[in-house]
Amino acid sequence: MSRAPSLCGVILAAGDSTRMGTDKAMLPWPPGAARAGGTFLSAQIHSLSLFTELVIVVAGNNAAAITPVVYAEGASLVVNPDPSRGQFSSLQVGLHEVLNRGRDAAMVTLVDRPPVGNATIQMLSDAFAGAIANWKWAAVPQYQGKHGHPILLAREMIEAFLRAAATATARDVEHQNAEHIEYVPVDDPLVIANINTPDEYASLNSGSTG
Repeated sequence: MSRAPSLCGVILAAGDSTRMGTDKAMLPWPPGAARAGGTFLSAQIHSLSLFTELVIVVAGNNAAAITPVVYAEGASLVVNPDPSRGQFSSLQVGLHEVLNRGRDAAMVTLVDRPPVGNATIQMLSDAFAGAIANWKWAAVPQYQGKHGHPILLAREMIEAFLRAAATATARDVEHQNAEHIEYVPVDDPLVIANINTPDEYASLNSGSTG
């Protein structure tokens, strides 16, 4: 597996999980697996760590609860001081930390997305390397016309996110910089799986990713 020396993994895990009713970061993964202690968060850390030099987890009010998992998996923790500002604020907190750690590229995903296949991440990493060579700033997976995660960001795209107003969204910034983004078709429905409710989580156990 190839990995870029300056690439830093970022997992956004600061949400309150109100629709799920329990912290999505701590949901067992895979669902119903016999392996004790495996969670969405630990699985995402392991997945990104195969392709990055370090992994940063952005926590919110759940920081105390998820810290043991973060450290047990060899990742780093940064806390969004006001997660009520929304997910974009967590993205900015995470990207600031990427630059603070001396990295200039990031692989970003959400904790409520099941980890995608290693082959998918390798394809995205390869596409990202090619995109940078062609003066593009990011690589975004696309499944059946829908954009998903993880997304890979070069420094120029990181700075675009950091310059944006706190009231912006990641989608706003992507649309403003669409000409700098390489959209990568992949055959992996997990890139667009979004688990927000108990029913959606249960559907994973039945083999459906909706």
